[in-house]
Amino acid sequence: MLGMRILTAVIGIPIAIVIINYGSWLFAATVVALALVAWHEFFTMMQAKDIQIQYNIGLIGIILASGCAWLGNTQELVMVMLLVVLVTMAQTILKYKTFGVTEAAFTILGTMYISLPFAHLLLLRFTDQYDYMYTALGNLSAGAVYLWLAFIGTWASDTLAYFVGSLIGRHKLCPDISPGKTIEGAGGGLLGSIAGVVAVGHLCGLPLVHMAFLGLLIGIAAPFGDLAESVLKRFTGIKNSGNILPGHGGILDRFDAIMFSVPVVYYYIKAFIIM
Repeated sequence: MLGMRILTAVIGIPIAIVIINYGSWLFAATVVALALVAWHEFFTMMQAKDIQIQYNIGLIGIILASGCAWLGNTQELVMVMLLVVLVTMAQTILKYKTFGVTEAAFTILGTMYISLPFAHLLLLRFTDQYDYMYTALGNLSAGAVYLWLAFIGTWASDTLAYFVGSLIGRHKLCPDISPGKTIEGAGGGLLGSIAGVVAVGHLCGLPLVHMAFLGLLIGIAAPFGDLAESVLKRFTGIKNSGNILPGHGGILDRFDAIMFSVPVVYYYIKAFIIM
């Protein structure tokens, strides 16, 4: 299993570097594809619990939300989510016997849970996309740099949390949700995310005080993303959301922490870095 995880990473990381750094429409297409696969995984998870959510509502909601993000229209993104709620509730009124409150609630939850974070991947990547930063790795679009802050911070958090938890973890963080996670591991993850973001910020000439605080926020948000998906998996009684990524599981399994950290990075950058 570990060997398969490493192989997937060895293949996936170079592809991710090219798509994030140099892709425009290719990056957008990749994000939409990932979001649609994640929605299918969520739909399958709900079926395991015999909850028949409206597949097409989520599908259309994700596509519309992605389109708004591609164009940088955050206000229209809110309108799309409102439309999802209204259409879903209309379905409940028209088909109450087969599509009740539970089905409606999970349709809305799933659509927002997936469409909003993936839309923020697009918003973050295309923030100041024509403003280039001179970095130790060459000239990169500002949006690509901001996205790397989120990815590196989240990966560093996940990696340090795993190793610190394995070595010295004694006190359970959320035993009813994820028995393997420890308070010590969470502390290690917090330090890892701060170090990772500060390192990227240093290479890119970004203010290190802001990078340290942003790393702190990522170190808090990322574990919540992980635990949020753990709640869904425990609720539906499944181990992995899918098997599209050998050794890693599904898209939701791999992107759960990123889905919570990316919006945090986007709004922090908009509020404090781009003045």
